[in-house]
Formats: sequence, structure tokens, C-alpha cells
Amino acid sequence: MRRLNRTYRRVDKATDVLSFPADDGPAPGRIADAPLGDIAIALGVAARQANTAGHALRTELRVLALHGLLHLLGYDHEQDNGLMRRVEERLRRRVGLPSGLIARAPAADRS
Repeated sequence: MRRLNRTYRRVDKATDVLSFPADDGPAPGRIADAPLGDIAIALGVAARQANTAGHALRTELRVLALHGLLHLLGYDHEQDNGLMRRVEERLRRRVGLPSGLIARAPAADRS
């Protein structure tokens, strides 16, 4: 995962989830009529995060999958002034998931 993060994002550290759009992807909130792309989840990182958060690995994988899916749908929490965070929170509450990745990030890391 560190290699993927370094290669595609130029960030030389491991991460929990990466999204790889099939193309430029749809505009935020729009549904595509073709495959959106791929999501890579680091199982070891997910397990550590689940342990830290106090919930099951399965729950953490769902949190990470939701975050990755939102990126495939065109959301970008690093540039959207909180739009992705709000959408993630709303969807998370709807399906009964605990706090999402953006909400867990230290304030200095959030956009």
C-alpha cells in the first residue's frame, strides 16, 4: 500500500484506502453508468484502525469502502470545503457506521 501511495499520490507512507477511478470519474454526487474504478484497502492498517476505534474489522472495512467509493464518485475532501465529509457523515449515519475517516483525522489534516 505504501508503494501504491508513493507511486500514485507521491506520498511516501502507508495508507488505509486508495481509490483508482476508471477514468476522470463523474462529478461529485453524479452516478456513472459504467464501472467507477477500483478501491484498494490495506488489511493490516484496517485491522489496527479497527482495534484503535474499538470496533470489528468488518466495520472498519465498511468505513473504508464507503470512503473509497465517495472518492470514486468524484468527492475530494482535500479540496471540497467539507462537502465529502458531510456526505460521508450522512451516509455513515444512515447505515449505522461509526465515525468516518475524515471525522477521525486530526484537525490539521482535514480540509
